Amino acid sequence: MPYVVALSGGIASGKSTIADLFAQLGVPVIDADLIARQVVQVGSDAFNQIVKHFSQEILLANGELDRSQLREIIFNNDHERLWLNHLLHPIIQQETQKQIAMQSSIYVIWVVPLLIENNLHTLADRVLIIDAPESLQLARLVKRDNISESLAKKMILSQVSLKKRLSYADDIIVNDDNLVSLTAQVNLLHQQYLDNFNGKI
Repeated sequence: MPYVVALSGGIASGKSTIADLFAQLGVPVIDADLIARQVVQVGSDAFNQIVKHFSQEILLANGELDRSQLREIIFNNDHERLWLNHLLHPIIQQETQKQIAMQSSIYVIWVVPLLIENNLHTLADRVLIIDAPESLQLARLVKRDNISESLAKKMILSQVSLKKRLSYADDIIVNDDNLVSLTAQVNLLHQQYLDNFNGKI
């Protein structure tokens, strides 16, 4: 089993950008968001339970989940968000562990948006947190998802605070939206991880 570095941060903090930089160095990336999409494909057990719970109105014309509508519902209703998390969390974790076990590298990057919220940090060997200002998250989220600033703020506030997230960090990457800086930080951590996990330090 490779060592597991859990990469987390607030929504729209730059997790995908940083994960891509690790991938460019040859590090396998296991993305919880990608797995979450895979486990709710049309016809899956999770998909059927979601449709049963929210009714056929949660579907697009092509029969797939209407993710925009689902997002609106769960970020405006704590009960529905908890229900969905309770359904998907075990399924996502099972698939995640399966994918990690298949890797032969020294370490993997495990991208987990709700690492702290779902108490998953105990499953990782190290925790890497992205430190991004909320103003940057907000601007990115509104632009990326084409949503209102009001909904974007609700999505950010639904997660733990940056202060709490940082308290779990073994390592921190400061995201000031500068790719040169991010690349340098990732390169440095990559070498540290190789040294640490090879037992050189």
